[in-house]
Amino acid sequence: MFSVLGSSSRLSSLVPRLSRSLVNRAASRPVPPPLEPISTPSDFLKAIGRSSETKVTIESWDEFWKTSGNALKKSGLAVRDRRYILWCMENYRNGQPIQSFAHEPKPKKAIRGWGPAVQNGKRIRSRRLKNQK
Repeated sequence: MFSVLGSSSRLSSLVPRLSRSLVNRAASRPVPPPLEPISTPSDFLKAIGRSSETKVTIESWDEFWKTSGNALKKSGLAVRDRRYILWCMENYRNGQPIQSFAHEPKPKKAIRGWGPAVQNGKRIRSRRLKNQK
C-alpha cells in the first residue's frame, strides 16, 4: 500500500499544472547588461517610446528587469502599455537592438462604421437602416 502512494506522488509531479502560477519568472531570468546609450531604466523606457518613461518609475536596473506583469498592473499601467513594455524587455534581453523592435502604436481607424454600409466615409443610401427614418 505504501509503495502505491509513493509512486502516485511521483506521477503527480510529472503531470503538468492546469493553472498558471503567480510566480515571477522574470526574477529568475538573467539581467541583461546595460548597453552604451542605455544605462538606466528611464533611458530604456525613453528609447522604446510611447511615453513609457512617464508611466513607470523604477530606479535600479536590476529591480527593473525583475519586474513582473503583476507589479506593473498594481502600479496602474494599462494592459496595452504593460504588454508593450514586457515585450520590449524580452527583445532587449534576447540581444536585439532597440531600433529593430520599438514602434509607435497603430493609428486610429479613419473610417468608422458598420462595414460595407459605409464607404469612403459616406453612408450608402441603398443600405439605409429600415428602422430609422
